[in-house]
Amino acid sequence: MALSWNEIKDRAVAFSKEWEGTFSEDADAKPFLVDFFNVFGLNQRKVAAFEHKVKKLGNSDGYIDMLWKGWLLVEMKSKGKDLTKAYGQAKGYIHGLHKLDIPKYVLVCDFETFRLYDLEETGEDEFIEFQLSEFVNYVELFGFIAGYQKKVYREEDPVNVKAAELMGKLHDRLKEIGYEGHPLEVYLVRLLFCLFAEDTSIFEKQQFEDFIEERTSEDGSDLAAKIQEIFQVLNTPLDKRFKNLDEQLNAFPYVGGKLFQEILPVAHFDSKMRQTLLECCYLDWSKISPAIFGSMFQSVMDPKERRNLGAHYTSEKNILKLIKPLFLDELWAEFESIKTNRAKLNAFHERLSKLKFLDPACGCGNFLVITYRELRLLELAVLSHIYGNDRVVVELKDVALLDVDMMAGIEYEEFPARIAEVAMWLMDHQMNLKMSMEFGQYFARLPLTKSANIVYADALETDWETVVSKKELTHIIGNPPFIGSKIMTQTQRDQIVREFDNIAGCGVLDYVTGWYVKAAKYMHGTTIKTAFVSTNSIVQGEQTSILWGTLLNKFFIKIHFAHRTFKWSNEAKGNAAVYCVIVGFANFDSTKKLLFEYPDIKGEPIEITAKNINPYLVDAKDLFVEKRRKPICNIPEISFGSMPNDGGNFLFTDEEKHKFLEQEPAAEICFRPLLSAHEFLNGHNRWCLWLKDISPSDLKKLNLVSERVEKVKELRSASSRQATKKLADFPTLFGEDRQPDNEFVLIPLHSSENRKYIPMGFFDKNYIANNSCSFIKNSTFYHFGILMSTMHMAWVKTVCGRIKSDYRYSNELVYNNYPWPENPTDKQKESIEKAAQKVLDARAEFPNSSLADLYDPLTMPPVLVKAHNELDKAVDAAYSKQDFSTDAKRMEFLFELYEKYTSGLFAAEKKTKSKKK
Repeated sequence: MALSWNEIKDRAVAFSKEWEGTFSEDADAKPFLVDFFNVFGLNQRKVAAFEHKVKKLGNSDGYIDMLWKGWLLVEMKSKGKDLTKAYGQAKGYIHGLHKLDIPKYVLVCDFETFRLYDLEETGEDEFIEFQLSEFVNYVELFGFIAGYQKKVYREEDPVNVKAAELMGKLHDRLKEIGYEGHPLEVYLVRLLFCLFAEDTSIFEKQQFEDFIEERTSEDGSDLAAKIQEIFQVLNTPLDKRFKNLDEQLNAFPYVGGKLFQEILPVAHFDSKMRQTLLECCYLDWSKISPAIFGSMFQSVMDPKERRNLGAHYTSEKNILKLIKPLFLDELWAEFESIKTNRAKLNAFHERLSKLKFLDPACGCGNFLVITYRELRLLELAVLSHIYGNDRVVVELKDVALLDVDMMAGIEYEEFPARIAEVAMWLMDHQMNLKMSMEFGQYFARLPLTKSANIVYADALETDWETVVSKKELTHIIGNPPFIGSKIMTQTQRDQIVREFDNIAGCGVLDYVTGWYVKAAKYMHGTTIKTAFVSTNSIVQGEQTSILWGTLLNKFFIKIHFAHRTFKWSNEAKGNAAVYCVIVGFANFDSTKKLLFEYPDIKGEPIEITAKNINPYLVDAKDLFVEKRRKPICNIPEISFGSMPNDGGNFLFTDEEKHKFLEQEPAAEICFRPLLSAHEFLNGHNRWCLWLKDISPSDLKKLNLVSERVEKVKELRSASSRQATKKLADFPTLFGEDRQPDNEFVLIPLHSSENRKYIPMGFFDKNYIANNSCSFIKNSTFYHFGILMSTMHMAWVKTVCGRIKSDYRYSNELVYNNYPWPENPTDKQKESIEKAAQKVLDARAEFPNSSLADLYDPLTMPPVLVKAHNELDKAVDAAYSKQDFSTDAKRMEFLFELYEKYTSGLFAAEKKTKSKKK
């Protein structure tokens, strides 16, 4: 009697495990092939012969490694040998065989890689290839050995964008005929499960495909009804099925798990839709990891996203950045320390099974799936050490304690939520197969009795306690929505205001902050640990003190680890990179704190042990930089540039100015160069009419200028703002005139994050500073030098806000809070001034290049790089003798200095010194 397929699969797993890694150059093929045949319950010696002698072409003798006449010829080679040549050798043998002995199949193998050629069905040079470790997934190719009817398997394409496009076609057509909404989403999830199941041993190989091809009409008219039958069978236990159920239908396993429980409306297919579904079947779904399963197929629901799959995908690498320092590294370290102690391992294993995870913005479940996989790998290591050589007698169903119900999630949209649930089952099955390989027995959890608790809801409107009890939960993880405060809907803004109890300033907070404060409330008084990926806006700019002030002061949160800003990008076409941080925190302190610093934000991080991690993700005390009107140091004050409020009537390009002066040459005395950020950085000239000191008699002589003044008066008079109406009484002046009467440093308020330095300028009073810039009057080269240094840029990167990812320089947040050198000597000041002049001199060597060109990292001239390096050395020396090798080191020092300035310590020190004097 033939073995059942489950028995064959158990033997296949054991065979792969036994022979894995045991090959050598002179490995003997005989015992390998004997064991191979035993997988199928067939005694090789009764049907096949080793070293079968045959006459090759040219009449020389040859020896076939193994021949089963009429069925199978096997040619074995040493590991790594060319299997194409081996097949050529096998074909040479076939010419010498009697017609009745010619095999239907040729198998060439190097003990690790198998190639099977079906000479009757697929052509003599087409083959299916797999590895020894994948044998269990391909055993049905050899059904003829066990006496089963031969099946034809085509070489399958890997699942990629094509799969999403094919499923997308089905989605669009079903929606087009009126099958939409919730039923459509559930229907597609079920189809995805079936496609995956037949390629990963949940179903028999090609079972779903065969049923569609053999039992449905080519015109697709009965396909929907047949699929409905499959769904019903998958939800029906074997002992509850009809006694006269079609044999091929009854062969499908009982899946359970509520996936197929809901009764859906019957869909309708046509011939094209049937063919599309079959093309989906032809793909190899075992090639796709459940870790990206959800991300790829979320795009099915949106035609625009099908070629932009990465837009939804959180890469495995970035997920590991979060879960490793949160819990995984610690668990592996503990395992390594106790792996020789069986009692401790058992207790450790039990504790692993009690872990509970919540992702309150889980999307398609990427974080949960990867987390579960990593925990199952750890469990496998634990079990391997506990049972050692006894593993073959272990019942895996009794000792595998970790299951998908340790994972919970909340997701705003239904389709991703259902995908997440299925992805968890698929990952569980893959890990069960991996465990099967390790222990030499086939292990599958069917029917599905447990599931991840994925709740379809708005996380900010849901009591997380109803999803998973805080008494059971151990970790909160995830990647909440990246939605900036300026693009939030009113509903989202109302949610944030509510979560923060309407505290002052909460209106500027990004949407992600709602998850931070909700987690803090939920965690209060527990040992739950949380880590989120977020845009770096939550640790810089004005949001920092509002968010973290609440978390630290109200909920006593402590940061345990953090990845400082890094570039979060993916392969999605046209998908803009996002600058992110990862913050791990809890309601209790930790003695081991880790900071991950990125010297290159696109590269790999450096791990740093920290004493404390403050809200700016710096190893320094917990403090907040808040807006202030005056500088904390004795330096010149900063101001915004002048705002015209003129409707463009006072502003001119070079060409516009030239045409204007052709008509009114006497107006030359009214023009001044205007410094606005864009033109300043990009090397364009701009001009303005500056009429502050013009006499009435002179103005009357200038008709065109007077016309412009009249238009400004009319514009301001027509304004709905009372303040602007009042400005109509002063039509010759800029709406806001803050122009300095001496030299000043100009700072563009917005600058690209790609630049190492924000390009600033040094100008005299004849240049009019526009309100897209700030300026510092009464400035010297010393001030210019400090502001153009890497030290100041470290402060800017940490403290200032951003527009997208570009710097948004703030007078009250950045400049007024910046800690300048404490007591620089005259010599140090002079050194900085000389170095600052060299920077300006280096710029002057390239009169035809804009500042944007000069400060582009790819085109920055070496002479300018060298000048800045010298300036940085001079500035660093004025601060301290210590080595400032990274921005993190600079910020540690600057925060200490900031605390000193703002706590009044300098005043106290000066008082003490004067007394001693």
